[in-house]
Amino acid sequence: MKAQASSAKGVDYWTQRISEQEMPALCSTVKTLERLAKDDVSSMTILGRSIMHDNALTSRILRVANSATYNKGISQVTTVSRAAVVLGFDTIRNICITAKLLSSLLENKNLTPAVYQRLLKLMAKSFQAAMLARMMLSGYEEEIQEEAFIAALLYHLGESAFWSMGGELAIELDRQLEGVDDGLVALSRVRDLLGASFTQLTQGLARNWGLGEVLLKSLNNPDERTPEIRAIFLANKLSEALAEVRPDPVEMEKRIKQAADLLGIKPDEFRNQAFMCARSTHKLAEAYGAKVLVDFLPEPGKFLPPEEEEIQITIREPDLVLQLKKLKELTGFAVSKTEINQVMLTALEGILDGVGVDRCAVLLLSPSRKMLQPRIVLGENADDMKRDFVIELDEDNLFRQAVELKTPMWIDAPDSARWRMSIPESMRKRLSSKGFLMAPMVVENKVIGMFYADRGISDRSFTGEEFDSFTHFTQLANVCFSTSMRP
Repeated sequence: MKAQASSAKGVDYWTQRISEQEMPALCSTVKTLERLAKDDVSSMTILGRSIMHDNALTSRILRVANSATYNKGISQVTTVSRAAVVLGFDTIRNICITAKLLSSLLENKNLTPAVYQRLLKLMAKSFQAAMLARMMLSGYEEEIQEEAFIAALLYHLGESAFWSMGGELAIELDRQLEGVDDGLVALSRVRDLLGASFTQLTQGLARNWGLGEVLLKSLNNPDERTPEIRAIFLANKLSEALAEVRPDPVEMEKRIKQAADLLGIKPDEFRNQAFMCARSTHKLAEAYGAKVLVDFLPEPGKFLPPEEEEIQITIREPDLVLQLKKLKELTGFAVSKTEINQVMLTALEGILDGVGVDRCAVLLLSPSRKMLQPRIVLGENADDMKRDFVIELDEDNLFRQAVELKTPMWIDAPDSARWRMSIPESMRKRLSSKGFLMAPMVVENKVIGMFYADRGISDRSFTGEEFDSFTHFTQLANVCFSTSMRP
């Protein structure tokens, strides 16, 4: 008892020790990034110089910035400054913090196997929660998504930092918590040994490092109903449930239903989105150089109902051989008159399986030219799309602009300032937040409809090369339409 009492130092002691002795590099990096965030004029140029001396950190940042999660069709970035310009300061700041956090926590190789495994499990839960929180806020501004990501990632920072220190106290607490399922009992033992709870320690570090209001709000008021706090709360609850060898089906259903309600979608649709998010989490962990976490991340199949765990969502990758085959068929149609429905179907088949999209459609203009209605739909949830994907053109929006401009369009980020004002809220829910492609169907210089494609189900973005392939199919189809309409 005497040894335990002497070790209970309190929040201030542990905050100072972690900041100054255990993780000074991480503390310094975070404070520098937060300071730069307040300086809009010089932040971009200073950022590269502030971390360029850390070759390992720079390498991780560039690897992540060029990963499928962040690189949305842009050319490969080779400097941190360029990455900040392309991705935005908020995004690159959080990549820096995440990279430094993972490396700092994993540096201590002197931990006992039991403590190290406890640390890895906790880090994996935090990483998955961060990805889920950002996914649940995909319909909001990128700044909000990034704030939620970093808040969810650092939600257990105090506990992670404690375990990463190792030592006799960590070994003793690990022994005392072994097999303890009651949260109140665990909390009591942590308080007795440390003089503070892990949540209080996270709060102390967040204030000391200047880690923003969203993290502090999520810790102090987890029941707050704002979207970002709600997303962080649910992401943590889902990650905790998934960390179990056999997740409690009642708890899982409860949290999935709550998350689906937050997004305004059906639970099955949320399951699909969470499934894809889990797949992306595995890949991103490797990009951060944290392969050791992969074994502790939840398997994507855990998001699916037990009887459907073996079902795999079809991910259509670009297929150049199939593209060439379908383009040759369309070229033949352009020479000889071919029925217009066959042209539309062949073009859509090339786009679906050749370009590699989740769903695509031909939308025809109504006789009044005030509405676009699905004529042919291929891919995932085709029946739902054919029933629900009706676009009103009475007011100014992107689809009306595409009809008037008669030009293909790649909407790479519907929620960005560039496009947001041209997409009504009622329309936004039907479109992929990762972007979509559209191109006019033109016969004798008159628009009769629109080609549309997206990857909303698999939560993937397009590249410039894929947009070019989509445009090639639609332009060749337009040539075929003109041929078929000739007397």
